Amino acid sequence: MARILIVDDSPSQLMGIRRIVEKLGHEALTAEDGAAGVEAAKRELPDLILMDVVMPNLNGFQATRSITREPTTKHIPIVLVTTKDQDTDRVWGMRQGAKAYITKPFSESELADMIQQMLGGDGPAATPPADE
Repeated sequence: MARILIVDDSPSQLMGIRRIVEKLGHEALTAEDGAAGVEAAKRELPDLILMDVVMPNLNGFQATRSITREPTTKHIPIVLVTTKDQDTDRVWGMRQGAKAYITKPFSESELADMIQQMLGGDGPAATPPADE
């Protein structure tokens, strides 16, 4: 069982993602904005972080950068889970230290697969397929 931190300012998104995480048999920790997410990451040292981008106080890009630059938390993989679906958003998110990027709305199986992949250490999942 892994400990997964979910950072999202939407109560309905938090509840929905928490349900998927717990259904997979993992422990879900939550934070309601980026600043609280950074503090929870430092305090709880989760195995994985699912991070929204558009949030008050500290957005997900800023929180991801803070977590990945902190020596005690830089090892924790972060998946950005967001409505921001432009290529520039993906590139920027990965440059902040995220290991993967998934856009809302997502299917339960899509998120479950991403969680399993991140916990299994299969590397970046947001890499676009190479042109043949």
